[in-house]
Amino acid sequence: MTVRAMRIAAVAAVAATVLGSASATAAGTAVKWAECAPELNAPRGTGCAQLDVPLDYADPAGKQLTLTLSAAGSLDAPNVLVVNPGGPGESGIGTPKLVQSSLPPELGSQYLIVSFDPRGVGASSPVTCGDTSGLLPAPMPPSEPANADQEQQRVAVASKIAGACAEHSAALLPHITTQNAARDMDRIRTALGKDKLDYLGYSYGTKLGATYATMFPGSTGRMVLDSVVDPTIGGYQAGFEQDPALQHRAEQFFAWVAAHDDKYHLGTTGDAVGSAWTDTRGKLDAEPAEGKVGSAELDQMLASAMYVDTSWGTLADAVSRYRAGDAGALSSAAGQLALQSVNGPQLAYNCADDKWPTDWQTWHADTVKAAKDAPLFAWLNTWYSAPCAFWKAPTAPPLQIGSGNVPPVLLVQAKDDSATPLVGAQRMQQAMQGSRMVLSDGGNHGQFLFDENTCVDEPVTQYLRTGKLPAADVKCPAPPAPGA
Repeated sequence: MTVRAMRIAAVAAVAATVLGSASATAAGTAVKWAECAPELNAPRGTGCAQLDVPLDYADPAGKQLTLTLSAAGSLDAPNVLVVNPGGPGESGIGTPKLVQSSLPPELGSQYLIVSFDPRGVGASSPVTCGDTSGLLPAPMPPSEPANADQEQQRVAVASKIAGACAEHSAALLPHITTQNAARDMDRIRTALGKDKLDYLGYSYGTKLGATYATMFPGSTGRMVLDSVVDPTIGGYQAGFEQDPALQHRAEQFFAWVAAHDDKYHLGTTGDAVGSAWTDTRGKLDAEPAEGKVGSAELDQMLASAMYVDTSWGTLADAVSRYRAGDAGALSSAAGQLALQSVNGPQLAYNCADDKWPTDWQTWHADTVKAAKDAPLFAWLNTWYSAPCAFWKAPTAPPLQIGSGNVPPVLLVQAKDDSATPLVGAQRMQQAMQGSRMVLSDGGNHGQFLFDENTCVDEPVTQYLRTGKLPAADVKCPAPPAPGA
């Protein structure tokens, strides 16, 4: 679960765009925009295009991959803003319409918004692991193994997932890395006829953006990195960095539920709600809700809800109804918030970007240690990444983010973000010298445009409009907490 789906993918777009469905080529570009294929399910008003890039950049004239791009806005806009919604493994097809419809007018007229399915994702030569439905029973075994046999059963599942991905995507896996995705973005920049890449990246998109800026500093334009991935550690360490941040955010959630005890009836203090939660996990272990939602699924739902507080009410209400005898509400919530299938593209990026321990005893010892401070999340987080212990593809060469003449960028972060903890943003600011940070006192993952925080949005808008960073870091209050 090192990186989950970005919150912006769940926000509905409401405004029309002016990018026509008829074929059009903007002056000075090699990109021909046309109506999106129906199977892409692109929002109305989105244009799509394709661009070939090398499978292997060591052999640029060899086999090619086809990237699918999408855009919203006016082809006559003077600038282009490339956006990545996070992931890794998340499609960008719907992102331009969502972002364009949320921009303030002064930016909406300035930028054509472009995104793309990164290599190995969605409509861009996707990684597939075949039919893995039989590998994920419903319900899943408890996140924390009760004994060695139960742990080895989960380890065996992780190994089988890695093997299935290798079996079905062996030729792709060595080339699905963030460094190659950054090279693809530079091809996109060139195809769009731009000397500089203006960029907005959320979550994993901050890693992609920082990688691009490090590899192509001379082509880096205005760059906003929102909800920042730690550039100093690999994926294995990042999971353990997340664990205590998730636990802290869960404590905030329990306190919020307690403040609304008149609706949820789970306890009048955070500790009481936490006890009710532990009791609920035990009941689900003994008898899964509707035969398919056990404690592992409840753990997944809790982790997902920690990304953005607008989902807190859904989860609290579902647990409240379950404890009152309505198991259907919990089953419905699991359909929204729990892991449903193997995400091959996400695993491909995570497992190939960094070296992972191959000795399971290392994973076991580190997870047991982490569980002392983060009992609700340590084992869950480990299982999300466990296939990387058995991944059958080489890892990308090391890249030190910020090395070389990297230009300063604008970082956006929430203090209590549990998916990308604050320490990562602080380390990114150190790595990319001269960068500024807009810091919200809240905890939601994904700030600019989607957290309804004017204090955050204004300096980012000003930077994208003028190219001038704030004179100093900006500190902002948290937006109001959601109602029950």
